[in-house]
Amino acid sequence: MTTPPPTTERCWEIDRALDDLADGEAAWAACDRATRRALLLRVHAATAGHAEAWVRAAVAYKRLPDGSPLVGEEWITGPYPVLTSCGALAASLQALEENRSPVDGFTFGEAPGGRVAVRVLPHSVWDQLLLNGFSAEVWMPPGVTRQQVRAGAGLAQLRPAETNGVGVVLGAGNITSIPILDVLYELYANNRVVALKLNPVTDGLLDVFGEVLAPLIDLGAVRILTGGADVGAYLVRHPKVSHVHMTGSAATHDAIVFGPGAEGRARKAAGTPLLGKPVTSELGGVSPTIVLPGDWSEADLRYQAEHVATQKLHNGGYNCVAGQVLVVSSDWAQKDRFLAHVRAALADAPARPAYYPGSDDRVADALASYGGDAERVGGGRVLIRNVDPADPGPALTTEYFGPVLAVVELPGDARTFLDAAVRTANDRLTGTLGANLIAHPRTISTLGSALDEAIAGLRYGTIALNAWTGVGYLTATAGWGAFPGHTLDDVQSGIGVVHNALLLDGPERTVVRGPFRPAPRALLHGQPVMSPRPPWFVSNGTAATTGRLLADFAAAPRWTALPRIFASALRG
Repeated sequence: MTTPPPTTERCWEIDRALDDLADGEAAWAACDRATRRALLLRVHAATAGHAEAWVRAAVAYKRLPDGSPLVGEEWITGPYPVLTSCGALAASLQALEENRSPVDGFTFGEAPGGRVAVRVLPHSVWDQLLLNGFSAEVWMPPGVTRQQVRAGAGLAQLRPAETNGVGVVLGAGNITSIPILDVLYELYANNRVVALKLNPVTDGLLDVFGEVLAPLIDLGAVRILTGGADVGAYLVRHPKVSHVHMTGSAATHDAIVFGPGAEGRARKAAGTPLLGKPVTSELGGVSPTIVLPGDWSEADLRYQAEHVATQKLHNGGYNCVAGQVLVVSSDWAQKDRFLAHVRAALADAPARPAYYPGSDDRVADALASYGGDAERVGGGRVLIRNVDPADPGPALTTEYFGPVLAVVELPGDARTFLDAAVRTANDRLTGTLGANLIAHPRTISTLGSALDEAIAGLRYGTIALNAWTGVGYLTATAGWGAFPGHTLDDVQSGIGVVHNALLLDGPERTVVRGPFRPAPRALLHGQPVMSPRPPWFVSNGTAATTGRLLADFAAAPRWTALPRIFASALRG
């Protein structure tokens, strides 16, 4: 069944917007790099000026309780990454203006398989202070040389006058920075002017987004549209649109590319898309968290259980990279104790409404699919035990996009378990967006290069060791997207990357590392880590205050702001 077309009035509105963008493309082409950098700085200033209204609008549609620490999520995943991305993109443009490469000043290293690694975190003194103990590298595909990385960095901004038509961005409905970041990437990485169609869930952000993007709207390079599937279908198939980028589910992607229903499935099987134009996408999937066995203290067990609960419950579980499958060793002596802590962390996390459409139905499906192995934990959360890794059931193949966590057990000590867990993650789980690993420092030391080889063997776009892959999302200079190589008829977690403020040409993956323990406990174990419990943890009691302070700092980095940030973070 095809989607009915919009009303005549809506069609005229869309047509006018695309006509405006056709004219705006010429204006964008006429902008040199200095002008484009100035536009980014104006977007940065507008974001800072409207950050409070942005967060209020997000809190309203997500129905978060007044005064809840969970409001910190909206600061940290809304204005904050837009502010940091504007700054990082502006720095890349300035480098190109000065006949330098955007990667000049960044450290290069080597990764397994003949890969070049670009260290993107920490880079500044602010990174070293605010994210002490965290690091991130962008790994290029095997065989790409440092010289090629340097020469290719800049993408479309190497030839700014060569524009590429009108692109459509179908905005996400969960993390509020996604639509803005995707618009910026289309403009700056791909030289396409942009029609942004908001997800109806986020219509309450229309006015704020209009203010944030006003410098680009005034130029004619951006237009914002609202509406449902009818508007989206008309927009993406419009003859004036040359490219589509979307964030969502693989099912939505296939309905757009091949059409809905049986006819769409037949087109997909035949390899004959209904949408005959390029499509890039970020589509989520089933993300694993692999916990390597070791000798942990009770405090370690409790902290890492909170970490797992955060990977699942951040934003209510409505994240494309939410942890869904917890992989543990059946031979780990502390397995049962750890899982008891995970259950408690899920139950004790702050309650919140199920704001995303269809959440209750997906939770009910999980309970029905796994019967006695599925348990309600806390308000609306589900923990599934005894999931067979060889059974292609929904826990391994369907992104629940909600508060559902499944546990898979595999035998073996750290080395044999790790090998089996990598195979399971690659071969049994749907999607390739993000994978997490948790390992005690002694386990990391014992495994040595075998752990690096395992990270290289994981076919995921972002891999985090003792951190959540969401840190990769928040790192403006890192790439964000599925592991490369997917096609329209087997799209998995999507095609292409976004963010990537260094404008690297064809990055393969991002690898994030974090501290196994937070400060001050890490210091007591001889680990020079100053970061306390991260503000994105759902168990962080001062996350709202810390998130606001971090966004304020990203708007205007300064030494005088640091004491309040550190004080709030330590109280969390």
